[in-house]
Amino acid sequence: MAMNNTLQRRHNTHIYQSGALNLSATHGNASTWSLSGKSLLTTQIYTLDLSFSPRLDEFSIMRVILLLATLLGATLGLENFAGDQVLRVEPCNEEQVRLLKELRALEPLQLDFWRFPSYPNEPADVQVPFACLQDVKVFLESRGIKYCVMIEDIQAAVDEERREMYLNQRRERGSSSFNYGAYHPLETIYQEMDNIVAEYPKIVSKLQIGESYEKRPLYVLKFSTGGENRPAIWIDTGIHSREWITQATGLWTANKIVESFGKDRSLTAVLNSMDILLEIVTNPDGFAYTHTNNRMWRKTRSINAGSSCVGTDPNRNWDAGFGGPGSSSNPCSETYHGAFPHSESEVKSVVDFILSHGNVKSIISIHSYSQMLMFPYGYKTEPAADHEELDNLAREAVTALEEVYGTKYTFGSTIDTIYQADGTTIDWSYDNGVKYSYTFELRDTGRYGFVLPADQIVPTAEETWVALKKILEHVHSHPY
Repeated sequence: MAMNNTLQRRHNTHIYQSGALNLSATHGNASTWSLSGKSLLTTQIYTLDLSFSPRLDEFSIMRVILLLATLLGATLGLENFAGDQVLRVEPCNEEQVRLLKELRALEPLQLDFWRFPSYPNEPADVQVPFACLQDVKVFLESRGIKYCVMIEDIQAAVDEERREMYLNQRRERGSSSFNYGAYHPLETIYQEMDNIVAEYPKIVSKLQIGESYEKRPLYVLKFSTGGENRPAIWIDTGIHSREWITQATGLWTANKIVESFGKDRSLTAVLNSMDILLEIVTNPDGFAYTHTNNRMWRKTRSINAGSSCVGTDPNRNWDAGFGGPGSSSNPCSETYHGAFPHSESEVKSVVDFILSHGNVKSIISIHSYSQMLMFPYGYKTEPAADHEELDNLAREAVTALEEVYGTKYTFGSTIDTIYQADGTTIDWSYDNGVKYSYTFELRDTGRYGFVLPADQIVPTAEETWVALKKILEHVHSHPY
């Protein structure tokens, strides 16, 4: 989280290579951190000498293409995570949770917590740069904090993901069909949204509700059978840009809705009296950046006055417990809440749209990962007024989801299920009268984390759809 979230850091340069990490209690409960290490500048130069032969077999050509795709990433300046590991850390008491939180705040280590430390016996996942990997492991071991390696080499996982995307793009160029079981860049997603609208104009239209910080359009697909100011259900995906499974699930869901209308009785009943509003790429600047610069980018791309660190966490920027301890005032943090509520155009555009609409009955924000279904609150321990109904509906939804592929979800209020989170989408929506406010955390539970293999896209989307339908049906049959 250091010099600009995940990682306004190396760019093929290791600032910190090796040294000593020391945490010692010196003044009562106060802790003093010290970090010492050597500076290392590493420059990677790739030389590729290829002699093509007319008789070069197809397999060899494909290997060359894949190698070129990998090296192209380095040439284009993509953040390199070679040797970085994701550790699953399991604190067993409050003291160990405290140590992890202090470790998280130590910026020179440039740690990126994929799953934040919260409670004893609840795992935290942390991406550790190769340069300080051994020091972090020694520190954990010396404090008796258990850990295991979840991802051995992040760059290897990212390279494989990039190769799969490249191969899919080649296949799609030779076909008229769109592959919903693959990851796609922003422009391709927008094009497929247009294709869906063109093919099903009677059921879906595209709205622009605003612009991102970098002036990209913020598009919403509106599924409707007509009528003015009908009650609506809002679904958004991709507010955290590195959570690629969410944008992919959102696009699959758009296609599922148009294909199922008139065939699926319950969905048709919903759309005959309600609208569905789907924002597939809620953070387009960040999403584009994950494809061009840093696969692990989470935040927006707005400039922060007085800081070299870029971006705000758009799921800490809402006016609901804004600025509380479940967010950060540090612009370099992954959970930086922004200068003020709704400072991010990506957030304010949604706020303005929802408030001006005035008849949104459900807001469902889809994230990854952890396999959870949560409802308010995240910024306080006080139960929501509708806690019992929200809890029962969440139970029904995750039960239906599990029946598809056996995927197990946990559920409950955000603060009880995962951790305190201030300034979130669903807490704002609930506080503004949207009763059925939910957050999904999709697959997986940490084996792949944010680099979920593409072969899990369709299964993830299919099981999520079943859970979504349970919520849609309940909202439809319980007007308020």
